[in-house]
Amino acid sequence: MNALSLDRRLRAAGLDWILAPLPSPARGLVTTRSGGVSAGEYGTMNLARHSGDDAAAVTENRRRLRAFLPSAPIWLEQEHGIGVAVLDGTEPAAPIVADAAVTTTRGIVLAVQTADCLPVLFADRAGAAVGIAHAGWRGLAAGVLEATVNALAALGIRAEDLFAWIGPGIGARAFEVGADVHAAFCAHDPGASSAFAADRSGKWKADLCALARARLAAAGVNQVSGGGFCTHDEPTRFFSYRRAPLSGRMASLTWLEDDGTAS
Repeated sequence: MNALSLDRRLRAAGLDWILAPLPSPARGLVTTRSGGVSAGEYGTMNLARHSGDDAAAVTENRRRLRAFLPSAPIWLEQEHGIGVAVLDGTEPAAPIVADAAVTTTRGIVLAVQTADCLPVLFADRAGAAVGIAHAGWRGLAAGVLEATVNALAALGIRAEDLFAWIGPGIGARAFEVGADVHAAFCAHDPGASSAFAADRSGKWKADLCALARARLAAAGVNQVSGGGFCTHDEPTRFFSYRRAPLSGRMASLTWLEDDGTAS
C-alpha cells in the first residue's frame, strides 16, 4: 500500500489521521481521537490498555487500526527511558520494555503511544530502516533520540542519511514546567535555555519540539520536519494528559513497505 492509496483509504473512511512525510518505502501514520468506539474522555480512538478504558473498546479500536497496516503493531511497554528495541520479526517472549524501536525488516510495524509526549519517526534515504521514539521531557533529557540514532547506526544507517519527523505533542504555550525540568536540560547544555521562556509564576514554558530538534542536530540528524501540532490546544482531535489526566492515547506508527507494494 503506497502513501497515496493509504491517504485515499483514510479519507474514504472519514479519518483525520496524519501521514508523516517519510521517504519511500517508509510509511508513517499517527492516529487521532477519531475512528474508534471508546466513550467519554477516551472517545473515540483510545489505543492504550493501561488508561482505564473499557478493554473491549480498546481491542476494537486496535482492530480498526490494524486494517490500515501491513501487520499488527509491536506495542512497547513505555517507561520514559532510553531503551531501544531492535525488532527483526522474531516473536517476543515477553513484553518489550522500551521507549523506542528500530528495524530493517519490511512489514514490521513499530509503534509508540502518546498524549503530550512527542513521537519521533525516523527513516533513511535509502529505505533500509525505520525507527520510532517516545520522547517526553524525561526521555529527551536522558537521550532517547540519541539512543535511537545510535541503534540505527548499529544497523548500518548513518545519521546524516536519516530523516526525522516530529509528530503531535504539547506545544510550548501550554507546557509549563518547573526548575527541575529546566535544569535537566540546561545543566548539561547551556544552549538549551533558548527553548525555555520564564513566566510570571516563576516557572518555565518549555518547547519540546525545539529541544528535540537540538538533540537531533547534535546527533547528526539535520533533515527534520513536523512539530506543527499541539495536543493540548486541539481537544477534539488529540488526547492530552496535561489537559485531562483521564484520557486516551494516540498511536504513532512506522514501517517499511514490502518490495512489491512500495512506490
